[in-house]
Amino acid sequence: MKTNQFTANIAGINVFYEFHHDSHSPFANKPTLVLIHGFLSSSFSFRRLIPLLTKEYTVLAIDLPPFGKSEKSKKFVYSYENMAKVVIALLEKLRVHRTVLVGHSMGGQISLNISHQKPELVEKVVLLCSSGYLKRMHRSIIYSSRIPYFYLWLKYWLARQGPIKNLLNVVYDHSLIDDEMIAGYTEPFYDDQIFVALTRMIRDREGDLAAEILREIETPSLLIWGEEDKVVPVEIGRRLHKDLPNSSLITYKKTGHLLPEEKPQHVHDNILDFLQTSP
Repeated sequence: MKTNQFTANIAGINVFYEFHHDSHSPFANKPTLVLIHGFLSSSFSFRRLIPLLTKEYTVLAIDLPPFGKSEKSKKFVYSYENMAKVVIALLEKLRVHRTVLVGHSMGGQISLNISHQKPELVEKVVLLCSSGYLKRMHRSIIYSSRIPYFYLWLKYWLARQGPIKNLLNVVYDHSLIDDEMIAGYTEPFYDDQIFVALTRMIRDREGDLAAEILREIETPSLLIWGEEDKVVPVEIGRRLHKDLPNSSLITYKKTGHLLPEEKPQHVHDNILDFLQTSP
């Protein structure tokens, strides 16, 4: 199994991805697992899960623009619908026609968007503490985002507590927080261009899929949640479970928002059980 890092130009923007793939492996006839990270994160957030999944499946991990190592363009439209189109275009470019989407936090919404836009591409969906039911930004914030140098205020607002306090908020077991984790989740704050792009995202993000759209998504879905999630409370998971017609929900006690970091073996086992179950 080869691990390769690439950048592809999709719709005029450079998108970074990792492709853990070997065309001669026995996994070639299985669907590709597509890992989609959350807000202010990257494929780094799946670092503990990827080595487990690649034992049985081809894995594609994508850095959504403007996050991670993907381009932080001032012209790209940072709506969830458009981010989903970028993932779809990358899959088409790589000739990946069968997928299982694994979305964490905001990545869950992107996964649901992909399932809604192109259901024939997606066999199953795994939602890890997926965001849900968030509305579009308030008009006052959208208008404020047009003020010159607004991105500097945004940088201050996002970084005001520092990376360690932010990690303390998203991880239940604080002993898991080490130097590697701190470095990985601090990296986005080093490049001011991400805050310029996020300023545009404030204007472009259309909000999460409405309940009536969720009810149209027939793709089999597995929802996995931490019961101590302070970012996306487990009540959101229960609500998504109710609205997604072909879904199941698993929750873990003493677990926070960063499920791929906190419970990688459990998540791996849940995913494999889910994939081995008939639709």
